[in-house]
This record gives sequence, C-alpha cells and structure tokens, in this order.
Amino acid sequence: MFVGRPFQGLVDEPEWVALRELVPAASAPLRLSEPYQEQYGDVGILLSTVLPLAAPAMTRTDGRVLIGLQRHVQSGDVSRDLAAALLSALETEPGGQVSVPPLPGPGPRLQDVLAEGPLDVTLHDGFGYWLDDDAADDPNVQASLERANASIYPTARLAAARAAYWTQVPERAHVRWVLAEDEDPALDALARLSATGELTLGEGTRFAGMFRAHGLLVPVWDVPRDPEPSEWEGPLADVTKRYASALAVDDPLTGEQRRARQGLLGRQVTLR
Repeated sequence: MFVGRPFQGLVDEPEWVALRELVPAASAPLRLSEPYQEQYGDVGILLSTVLPLAAPAMTRTDGRVLIGLQRHVQSGDVSRDLAAALLSALETEPGGQVSVPPLPGPGPRLQDVLAEGPLDVTLHDGFGYWLDDDAADDPNVQASLERANASIYPTARLAAARAAYWTQVPERAHVRWVLAEDEDPALDALARLSATGELTLGEGTRFAGMFRAHGLLVPVWDVPRDPEPSEWEGPLADVTKRYASALAVDDPLTGEQRRARQGLLGRQVTLR
C-alpha cells in the first residue's frame, strides 16, 4: 500500500523530506520512544542521508546504530521501511551485518518508534562519520570513502526557512525549500506570488519550478553560482514573508492566478 506522505506526523516532516531528497551528506541523532527505550535501552542512533553501498542500516563496534535515509523503498511506505531497518539494527550485535527484511509487512513506523522532537541536523563535507576508528585505517575503506566524498556537491542549510538548502552544482547554484503545508493551499499561495511576479529571489535569479516529494511541494530557484550561501538569507526571508501572507488569503483565485497555478503545475515533477 503506497503512503504518499510517509513522514506526516513527525515534528520535522519537511526536514525529513529535505534530507532524503536534497542533501548529499548530513546526519541527525535520533531517540527511541519510551516503549522502545524500555526494550532496547538508551542506544546511540544516528540518521544518515546515505550509508555505504546505500545500506539500510549498520551497527558500529562501539554499539552505535546508523540508519540510511536515501535508499530504495522496499514497500510502499518509506516510514515503515526505515523503522524496520532500525529495529533490525537494534537486534544486531555491535559490528555485525544488519539483515533487513525485503518486505517488512505491517508493523511499527518511525512515528511509533521515535521520540517526538525536531531533527538536529549536521551537514558534512565527507562521509568519515560512518566509521569506527579501526575501520578508518583500512585502505580499502579509505578508497571507498574517497569515491563517496567526490560525489558531494557543496551544500548549506539556510536559516531563513526550515528545510531550505542552497546547493552549488558545476554551472549554477540552487535554493530549494520544502514547504510544510498541504499541497493545495501551498500551490494556491505560490500561484498568488507568481501572478504578481513576487516568486523571485531577486536580480539574476529564476524560479525554476517545483517538485513534489513525499507529499510536499519543493519550490526551486536557480541562483548565480558565485555568491556565498549567506547572501540568499535575506531574499529567502522576504519570500517566506510573502508566502505566509499569500497563504493567509481565503479569497478564490483570480483568473490570472488560476493561469499561474496551471503554469506551476505544468512544471511540476513528482519524485517517488
């Protein structure tokens, strides 16, 4: 059964979506909910955007458990898959290989297994945080790390909005922002801004479109490559204020706004 918004109900739903779809290398500590803490104890758990070979989970010899967020979906519910990987890792001896069922079937989801609270995200410029001290000395491991590190685009978290990230790619840079609101009101608000030419981060930027990821909308702006990420804090803060104002309007869309809405839909891509 496909779940369109697998992270709905988690305090930081947009941030979960951002880490799964936008961010190359980041981590965040997780805590078990009380029933699972009673069963497994106060285990150190680290959410990672990706793990070696896109593994679903791994256990380190120091007892710490790592969960990989960017991995192939096994069932139709990403939250169920991640919870199954976490519980499998908790049942695995430290340093052992985690065996995750290919189709976990009905069972607890992240919303059941994790304690409520926002994610404390740390961005990384390399994947060295994967490793125990012993593994870091292995030349094969180092070679694998170098290959993984080479795939990381420079990325920065923007403070002007939750779940907003700047990324620099070879020719340009992008600002992408995962919106927390349901799709219809979010799309209406974006259409109001688009119709008045206010869906912009300023001169030299371009609203490139948006995509839908795990049930949330993600507007994307193309921005010049050279300015530092901090240069976009002010323009993004202005957009967030305009967006909040547009979101609060209850009036039906005008004809021009409806056309803008259709234009936005025409440039929308759904990620699954």
